[in-house]
Amino acid sequence: MKKYPEKKIIVPRFNEASGFYTTKSRSKLMGKIKSKNTKPEIKLRKALWNLGYRYRKNVNKLPGSPDIVFSKHKLVIFVDGEFWHGYNWEDKKKKIKSNRGFWIPKIERNIQRDKQNKIKLEDEGWVVLRFWEYEIKKNIDTCVETISSFINSQS
Repeated sequence: MKKYPEKKIIVPRFNEASGFYTTKSRSKLMGKIKSKNTKPEIKLRKALWNLGYRYRKNVNKLPGSPDIVFSKHKLVIFVDGEFWHGYNWEDKKKKIKSNRGFWIPKIERNIQRDKQNKIKLEDEGWVVLRFWEYEIKKNIDTCVETISSFINSQS
């Protein structure tokens, strides 16, 4: 296994014993957040499917369990949520008000893991594309065009 220069970020347990607390209503809301089959992910998959592209989804055998995988073209696609994957992180982390001791290491570890998974995938010969949820919501045509261009350049 390849070593990475960055030291792994340790995320504390989210519990009262560690000094973190959340309300029941917030906990219920957070529990509803999905990691697979999110609306932007489904929207992108449907657009690709309608163009005749066939793929696998959430392939657990690959690092990071990519959302969409084109095995034939060695292409993996991740659809990243802005909060969970740290979009515009340096500005956003200043705005986190509660449980900062948990959320900042949590998101920074996610960012670190994303980088490590990208390196692992590229070392195995995969091309990695990442799209933020807002990109898919606001301009799916550009996302689909990026994917189509890559696939067509491989043919």
